[in-house]
Amino acid sequence: MIFEYVAVDSSNAQREGTVDAVNIDAAISAVQKRGYTILSINPSDQGVSFLNLEFHLFSSISTKEVVIFSRQIATLFEAHVSPLRIFRLLAAETENPNLKRVLESVVEDLQGGSTISRALSAHPDVFSPFYVNLVRSGEESGSLDKSFNYLADYLDRNYEIVSKTRNALVYPAFVIFVFIVVMALMLTMVIPKIAEILTSSGQELPIYTRIVIGASDFMVNYIGIILVLLSAGGVGLWRFSKTDVGKRTIDEFMISIPVLGNLQQKLFLTRICDNMSTMLSNGISIVQAIEVTAAVVDNLVYREILESVLAEVKGGRSFADTISEYPEIPGVLAQMAKVGEETGSLGSILETLSNFYRRELDNAVDTMIGMIEPMMIILLGTGVAVLLASVLMPIYNLTSAF
Repeated sequence: MIFEYVAVDSSNAQREGTVDAVNIDAAISAVQKRGYTILSINPSDQGVSFLNLEFHLFSSISTKEVVIFSRQIATLFEAHVSPLRIFRLLAAETENPNLKRVLESVVEDLQGGSTISRALSAHPDVFSPFYVNLVRSGEESGSLDKSFNYLADYLDRNYEIVSKTRNALVYPAFVIFVFIVVMALMLTMVIPKIAEILTSSGQELPIYTRIVIGASDFMVNYIGIILVLLSAGGVGLWRFSKTDVGKRTIDEFMISIPVLGNLQQKLFLTRICDNMSTMLSNGISIVQAIEVTAAVVDNLVYREILESVLAEVKGGRSFADTISEYPEIPGVLAQMAKVGEETGSLGSILETLSNFYRRELDNAVDTMIGMIEPMMIILLGTGVAVLLASVLMPIYNLTSAF
């Protein structure tokens, strides 16, 4: 949602602009992070006009765009172009209206004397705490080009992992959905007509045929109730998933189910190791690396683990000894982290583990795809065979009687 604000900066100069935030509280916080004192802030009418066709729902900023954007910034920094000119150039060149608006806001902040990391932190929906902290590290070390290259590489790896995992699940989910829809149409539209013919013939129907006809009668008579219950269940599950208890329950379930759970665990371990190795390699402290990784990890189980580890590390305990207490963390990770801490090379050790879990994830996805295809063939074939047999066998017996 876009908010328009009027504010004054530290020199009492008036500033006007827009900020993209989920609600007005987040918008106020984002403006205050720029060092401004707010005079007024109101929701903007942008994004709802049918004339200018700015539908923010369909013009969101994708990870791929952020990867390209980061790569372009790194290249321009290597060419010794000033930060203000870089963001002006990218804002003028981008075709995504949301990204253009964000970059124009960053340009405005830079003109007001803000640092790049502070300007980016005003847009948490686009630039995560991980992204902002890595940029801040580059500012402090004077190597922003390397930081943006690191970010582009990291986001590219993360995008590839998530895309491969998602694509592996889309095909079987689509096929199963179509199968359910076709079976429902058969039971509600085709089977009732055939059932009238079979029951009027007076012959004894096989047990599997009676089961199919009974299922068909149930769906025809209670289709409205079924749809209402399914809709209510879907809405209830969605609302439950938005609560802390619901999200944790779902996250815990997702990493505990047989094949898919193993896939999810490897995905989150890859992200954790990749996040921390990238930050540690850029000179960020272990405490801050754990804190930022906990904030950006998408699973509440692993987030709670990292938050507990963070508290222990702040208290003086080693990272490796702390993570070894959690069954969700493999023993090999804890052992190699211990070696990394003892040798002062924890960042490179975590990078090695990240590459290892990425290969494991690729193998797990390939294995899952190899298992799903024959299982789907067997499942669909069995369903179709039962349905056809329950209909064709009585018809064959009926025609044989004449």
